[in-house]
Amino acid sequence: MTELVTRNYWWSGVMKEIERYIDRCNACQRYKNQSKVPVGKLMSNTIPEKSWSHIAADFITKLPLAQGYDAILVVYNRFSKMVHFIATTEKTQKGLQSCFEIIYRSYMDFQKALYQIMECSL
Repeated sequence: MTELVTRNYWWSGVMKEIERYIDRCNACQRYKNQSKVPVGKLMSNTIPEKSWSHIAADFITKLPLAQGYDAILVVYNRFSKMVHFIATTEKTQKGLQSCFEIIYRSYMDFQKALYQIMECSL
């Protein structure tokens, strides 16, 4: 649109005025070309067959220091909807290992849990 106007007219600040007009123009905003690729069909998640066969994990970080911990590891069981909140530290890598040793003692094979964590690409 700027090219059409500046082809025949010019004054000081013409580009800013055209940009302002386009930003405020209701029709320009509604009929603007979409530069995004159309979204495909949604795919449903697989349904877990047993407890702790599918898990999700995430960290809550940047927390104030409490009893030597400054982060929380959240582990979610997709089958039973059970959630574990495990206090850990942000700086130590051994924190993750000790967190999953707790889960191992409670529910499942440690190696399988670690493999699933790597698939989740934390």
